[in-house]
Amino acid sequence: MKYLYVLFLAILPLITQAQTITRLDGSKTTAKALDQKINQLMQKAQVQGLAVTIFNKNQPMYKKAFGYKSFQTKEPLKTSTNLYGASLSKAVFAVLVMKLVEEEVLDLDKPLQEYLPKPIYTYTPQTKWHDDYSALKNDSLYRNITARMCLAHTSGFPNWRWVEPDQKLRVKFKPGTRYSYSGEGLVYLQVVLEKLTGKTLDELMQQKVFVPAGMTQSSYTWQPRFEQDYALGHKANGKLYQKDKDNEARSASTLETTPDDYTLFTQAVLQHKILTPATTHEMFSPQIRIRSVKQFGPLSQRDTTANDAIALSYGLGWGLLRSPHGVGAFKEGHGDGFQHYSIIFPETGAGVIIMSNSDNAESIFKELLKSTIGDSYTPWYWQGYIPYNKQAAK
Repeated sequence: MKYLYVLFLAILPLITQAQTITRLDGSKTTAKALDQKINQLMQKAQVQGLAVTIFNKNQPMYKKAFGYKSFQTKEPLKTSTNLYGASLSKAVFAVLVMKLVEEEVLDLDKPLQEYLPKPIYTYTPQTKWHDDYSALKNDSLYRNITARMCLAHTSGFPNWRWVEPDQKLRVKFKPGTRYSYSGEGLVYLQVVLEKLTGKTLDELMQQKVFVPAGMTQSSYTWQPRFEQDYALGHKANGKLYQKDKDNEARSASTLETTPDDYTLFTQAVLQHKILTPATTHEMFSPQIRIRSVKQFGPLSQRDTTANDAIALSYGLGWGLLRSPHGVGAFKEGHGDGFQHYSIIFPETGAGVIIMSNSDNAESIFKELLKSTIGDSYTPWYWQGYIPYNKQAAK
């Protein structure tokens, strides 16, 4: 028996390398072929570190990390290494919110101000800046903002208050009327929930999402246990960013996680371990169509028909597209030195998670999506994922 066990361990890597992964169109690839492709793309685009998980039939079939958590020290990136999650934070927060809706703690369509005993702008801020709503004192529109609007990015808030000329928060259009990506909207919802429940964001996450999903290495604030293995972000020229460890918990942007944990989160969504199928369906139902040329920048104000074929839209915390394989639910993450993308197709159980600690990573996302799961539907131009071999021609 001992000999057989040793033999099994010896051939296990060969079995893994030969493992077959099925793409959306039914074509197949192997782990070995994907390893070669990923390494090739990383080398060409100068991506220092990357982790990829592929789902088939709601199960992770392939999960690997490549490159380094620090190119300077050549320490390898692992699937258990801490990565700054950036806006992947929003998808995880959306699951928390929908769980509270299931439990009837929250109504998606009740104005959030109505949950509070006094106007939001009268509360004394408890954080450095994100719960300071004093600028809304003379703003009547904010009173109409609902949880649904915050999750669908139709709140009317800017992405962040500091992009405003005077850095003051304001509602820029009638809430619910159009799409405009807003971290402030998600944070406003967070602040109301914290006041409503008497619990912090991290307490709610631990109770409702992290523990049920088995995520032991995730938090919306930096934790001492992350010190033993965390990735540094790399600039486009390969130089390192300093690690930011003093963020206050913000639902839109401060998730610290690992590829292992985000795989568990995605698996929990696909397998309905946290939300019921009905609630998941609502989360992945279009709330507003998106017709902008790009998601950010000046072209976000211009319309196009380029994404009509996929009916590009936003659901509740997730971007949505239509494909021959059903709805694709996606979420990106973008911060200094960290670039991520995840898309799942709940009707087939297929999906992929891409997480990187390099400012060059988005330049290989288009090709990675095609190679891993045969995804040719993600609106890569709208996302700004210009391929590395086309960037010089921009």
